Order: sequence, then C-alpha cells, then structure tokens
Amino acid sequence: MNARLDRIGVGRFAGTGERLAAAMIASVSFGRSLLWLLAAIFVGCGVWMLLPLSKGSRAEPARAELAVVETAPSGDSAAARSSASEAQVPAMAELGRLRISSQTWRRGGLGSKALVTFTLRNDNDYAVKDVEIVCAFARRDGSHLTDRSRVLADSIALKSRKTFARIPVGFVNVNADQAKCSLVAARRA
Repeated sequence: MNARLDRIGVGRFAGTGERLAAAMIASVSFGRSLLWLLAAIFVGCGVWMLLPLSKGSRAEPARAELAVVETAPSGDSAAARSSASEAQVPAMAELGRLRISSQTWRRGGLGSKALVTFTLRNDNDYAVKDVEIVCAFARRDGSHLTDRSRVLADSIALKSRKTFARIPVGFVNVNADQAKCSLVAARRA
C-alpha cells in the first residue's frame, strides 16, 4: 500500500516540510546575526562617544605676532637683508594706521555661511594690498565658538577707505550670534 502512495506523490509533501524547516532555521539565524550586528553598532557608538576630541577639531585663537607687513625687496643683497629685518617689525605699529572703521555680519547660504560687510580705512602714506582679516564668532552669552580668516586681494589706496560688502568668510556654527573682525596682516601695494 505504501508503494501506491509514493506513486501518487505523497512523498513530495515530506520534502516540502523539510525545506520549510530549513528556511525557518535560516531566518532565525539571520535574525540572530542582525541582532548581533545591531549590538555591535551600539557598543561602537558608545565607545566613540567616550573618546576625547582630537586636536584638529579645536579652534585656536589667532596669534597677533604672526602679523607682518611685507615690503618689496631692493636690488643688492646687503640692502635686501637690512630691509628684510626692518620688514619684520610687528604689524601692530604699521596696522595702527590701517583699521576697520565699521563692520556688520549676516548669514547666507541657507544660514551656514558668514557674510561680513566692513569698511577699511587706510591712513598710511602708501597703498596696501593683500589684507588678511580674522573674524571671531561667539554665542549670545559671549563664549567663543570659532575663528575664520580671509585674505582680501584688493588694494586700498593711500589716505582712503574702501567698503567690502558681503564678503564670505566661511562656514559658521549655528549658535553663532556675534562676530568681531580684526586685521592680521597687510602688504604694501
């Protein structure tokens, strides 16, 4: 009688049950491996959050001793050496006659970029070019967030002033509420 049932095809139902059991075992092991992967991701994120910040992500204040007004080198080497040593005079003495007379800032680029408008006043007896500015951004309570710098390639004529409108300084923190720009360096034109 069993021989007749095999001829009808009842044996194929037993094969289907075995395949179904194997598929269920595979799905359970896949679910377990997915759970282990999720646990590993949580542990990795927890360890990452406990690590200290790298030195590259911290903002350092601008150093004023780097500011130097450069002069054009002269013809002979002895005079060039003496003029080079004179050019290393701290820029505060020279930049005292070059100043920012007014400044404002606003956000641009969907609120992520700082656009600075300022007027440079040159009271020197010579034209100035390649003016470098540094803008320090702070929160509403006055705590420092970041510094951004920019070199302006335009020249400013002697005994004159020039307004720079909406100069993009860089990306700023969303919490930035105040900006204070200052001059760092300049060259004779």
